[in-house]
Amino acid sequence: MKDREIPRARLADGLLATLEEDRFRPGSQVLIVDGTPQSHVDLDDPRYLSFEYVRRIGHGIDLVAAPGAPITAVHLGGGAFTLPRYVEATRPGSRQQVVEIDSELVGFVREHLPLPKGASIRVRHGDARAVLEKLPPGLRGTADVVVVDVFAGARTPAHVTSVEFYSAVAAVLSPTGLVAVNVADGAGLAFARSQAATLGQVFADVAIVADPQMLKARRFGNVVAFASNSPLPFERMPRLVASDPVPAKMVTGSELRQFTAGAAVATDQTAVKSPAPARSIFQVDRKRMDD
Repeated sequence: MKDREIPRARLADGLLATLEEDRFRPGSQVLIVDGTPQSHVDLDDPRYLSFEYVRRIGHGIDLVAAPGAPITAVHLGGGAFTLPRYVEATRPGSRQQVVEIDSELVGFVREHLPLPKGASIRVRHGDARAVLEKLPPGLRGTADVVVVDVFAGARTPAHVTSVEFYSAVAAVLSPTGLVAVNVADGAGLAFARSQAATLGQVFADVAIVADPQMLKARRFGNVVAFASNSPLPFERMPRLVASDPVPAKMVTGSELRQFTAGAAVATDQTAVKSPAPARSIFQVDRKRMDD
């Protein structure tokens, strides 16, 4: 694809969004915002999940209810709507709410990567936490899944990482519902440990999934945290994540308690943004994006 053919849009916050074809999977598109790959979409096969952490969240969605059964899902952070498309493809008839702060991004994605016709996917514009706390009463206590994948550029804002925020998430979930959180962190995993500890203050059952090198705190990457006030239905999860293209491990119980030992619980007064990754991690051609 020639540079002039790459769709691009300047967002409300001044950041540049582009859609670039995945050279390894023809027909697929990668949404890049401010040099950070945000989403991967295959319109011909929305069941295909390219990014490692998205695939792991997809496994959680697969296990939350009987295969193919429609669910109620709330997605905090829209991106290119990868997971809403996945839910619609794997669980037709699901009721979904997507919260995205940037209306320009939503319009840009919908223009170039249309949502499935007939899908019950409602988009709400605004700050993830503010909209979550004002969802209609009919949605409260009904969500089977809440996905938290909120980023401003390459970092998660502090106000969606606290006990108070996760308490608001818990109020939306059904008694057996689960929350899936994308946690980006680097060497030492201080942020991921804090997020797991914070979820443990709100929910009865917590698990994290990451590849072994991440768990050894040796590199920047994504940890997916799951939590529920019912036992997580994850008997099959260890086998699923171990057989992924990039194998991962699920950590629960005493091993998770060891992982979170001494970690600070984040409150609205103490919460911080996720750490900033080095630009080199994403290997995006900045010159081409800025031309």
